[in-house]
This record gives sequence, structure tokens and C-alpha cells, in this order.
Amino acid sequence: MFTPSFPILPGAWLGILGGGQLGRMFCFAAQTMGYRVAVLDPNPASPAGVVADRHFCAAYEDEAVLAEFAQLCTAISTEFENVPAASLEYLARTTYVSPASHCVAIAQDRIAEKRFMESCGIAVAPHLIIESTERLAQFNHEQLNSVLPGILKTARLGYDGKGQIKVASAVELQHAYAELGGVACVLEKQVPIAYEVSTLIARSVKGGTAIYPLVRNAHRHGILMQTVAPAPNVPPAQVDVATHTALALAEQLRYVGVLCVEFFVLEDGSLLANEMAPRPHNSGHYTVDACATSQFEQQVRAMTGLPLGDTRQHSAAVMLNLLGDLWFAGEAHQQTPLWHEVLGLPAARLHLYAKEEARPARKMGHLTLAAATLDEASVAACESARLLQMMPAKASGQYPFD
Repeated sequence: MFTPSFPILPGAWLGILGGGQLGRMFCFAAQTMGYRVAVLDPNPASPAGVVADRHFCAAYEDEAVLAEFAQLCTAISTEFENVPAASLEYLARTTYVSPASHCVAIAQDRIAEKRFMESCGIAVAPHLIIESTERLAQFNHEQLNSVLPGILKTARLGYDGKGQIKVASAVELQHAYAELGGVACVLEKQVPIAYEVSTLIARSVKGGTAIYPLVRNAHRHGILMQTVAPAPNVPPAQVDVATHTALALAEQLRYVGVLCVEFFVLEDGSLLANEMAPRPHNSGHYTVDACATSQFEQQVRAMTGLPLGDTRQHSAAVMLNLLGDLWFAGEAHQQTPLWHEVLGLPAARLHLYAKEEARPARKMGHLTLAAATLDEASVAACESARLLQMMPAKASGQYPFD
């Protein structure tokens, strides 16, 4: 692996693979700090590409473009885990890449991820690995019943609820496996989940770490809809388990960058690791408005060898994902949501991603409600949800969508 002279100071070119909203927010953070940013993404209208200092509009596997990209950029990172790991390996021959390709390769494959976590002694949900139709036929009644009812998930390219089917019986499992194309899958037992949390950390090139507060998440149809930061009413022991798990994974991987680990908190209070993201994460968006150092500035600091930033949270926050459904709320045709009314709330901070077309379930932006207390932020979140005709929310309380 290529190792540059650290620190890489402002004025240098940084690269980001992927042109989505995470790359867009990375661009803003890096440019604010004085870096120039190049984005590699095949979409000419990508949210990150249109704000970058330079956009390489090409396939991730294009070696000629990768070579030019590596020559320009002193350090390169990624904004999503489904970029080909082989492309990261290619880039790492001539420039600095973080996180390393093996970290991304593990995170982009649920089978590899489960095996890695278990090898680290980390508890995950009971599961079976189904790599072929022949393998599925080899499981006996007892083995299948140990993970049924469950959720069948494709090992690769599944996110935001895609590539997942709930199954309650062996017959349903067979049909679901065929529906998913007979590709490698993980059958994960449905466990008694009380709620879900995630922890966000950063690890530097020298092995130093920075830890953000634990947050509580709520999903709808497999898509994150709300993050409450910091997570309320979580016992210190659970915070410690989540934090130590994330740190252990980062240490084992010799990770450099921002890492998010999601957990299920079961009804008995125990934690099971769900998945990890080798990049800034949707549940960390609140850090832009509520923390001394955002997760995106932290990504810049980690990859350039600068000191990691202060993770202190100065404001309580509730983050709401804004999906394309809002542009069609109550109407058959597309309309602009009532942003002017939402922005009348003192707590509201609107982030839209400049995507060209609103579609149902597509992440178009997020809204952070930042306030002095979690109660104030929560009330503002409920009012925002009402104004935007989002899912019916409680009039008060800390979890508008519970």
C-alpha cells in the first residue's frame, strides 16, 4: 500500500469514489477546510459531482481513469461500500486509500461481514448462510426452524431494505430464495428487538480514535427514517458494549476513517451487531448541525493524517430523512414540500441533495432539528412531520415515529 507523507495539508487534492449525497457533504467539508476535491462517479448529474472541483465521469472499473484519478489525488476515500474493492486496490498502488480495500470488501458482503464479526467474538443474530440452491436443500428441519421466522437477505448489493424478504416457513424460504435469483444469501432469525442504535467512530492513521455519542434509530420499510441524538434512556452498559465493539472492529481491521456500526437492542437488554458501514452514515448526519466536528470533516481529518476533531455534541438533535414520497404527499403530481413553513421553526436545518428527480423511497435530503434539549428537538420534529405530511406523529415525546 502506498503511504504518503502525513499530514496532507489543505491545498492538496482529495478524491472520493461515489457521487451521492455522502460524497456531496464530504466535498463541502473538504472545500471548507481548503482542499480541492475530485469525484469519480459514472452519473454526470451526481450530487457530489456537480459541486466537486473536478468530476471524473466514468465507470469505477475504468483503469485509465483510475490511473488519472490516482495521479491527481494525494488521498482517496469512498462514500459508499459498493464501489468495487478491486478498484480501491488498484488506486492504492500509487496513492493513499482509506479505508483500505479489505475493509470495504468485508462490509459489502453480508456473509463476509457476519464471519468477520463472529471471528472477533462479536454477537450477531442467529443465521444460516445459503450460497446455492444445493446448499439450501442440505439444511434439515431443525436447522431451518432455528432461524425461522427470519429475513432472507442477499449477501451483496442490498441496502435500504432492498434484497430482503421476510419468511416464516421452509416453503416460503424456497420461494423467496428463487425470487432473489438464487444468489448467495443470509437467512437471519427475526429477534425480539426493543429498538436500534448505532455508534459512530473515527480512527486515525496513527491508531487514535474519536467517538461520537450513541444514537437511537427508527426505520420504516428498511429505510432509516429518524435518528435521535444522543440516544435517550440507554443504560451505560449498553453504550459501553456498542462503543467497545466498534473500536474492536476498527482495531482488527486497522481501519482509517469514519466507521458506523448498527446494533439491535433486544428486549432483554442485550446487543447484537447488525452491520457496519465503512464510511460516514445516514445516522451521523446530525453531526453537521449538532457536533463540534461533523462526520464529514472527521473523514477528511482521518484520511489526511490531521488530528481527529472534537466529537462533543453541543445541541440535542432529531434527524428526519426526507424521501421522495414527500413530493407527492396527498397529490398525484409532483409538488414542492412546504419548506418555507418548516424553516419557520427555529430548530430546523434543511439539507437537500440536489437530486434531479423525486421518487418514492429515494433519499432526497434530511432535516435536522437541533435544540437545547431533546424534548425541544422532538417537539420540533413532530411539528415538521405534520407540516410535511409525513407519517402521523405523536404530539410530543422523544420518538415521533415510534
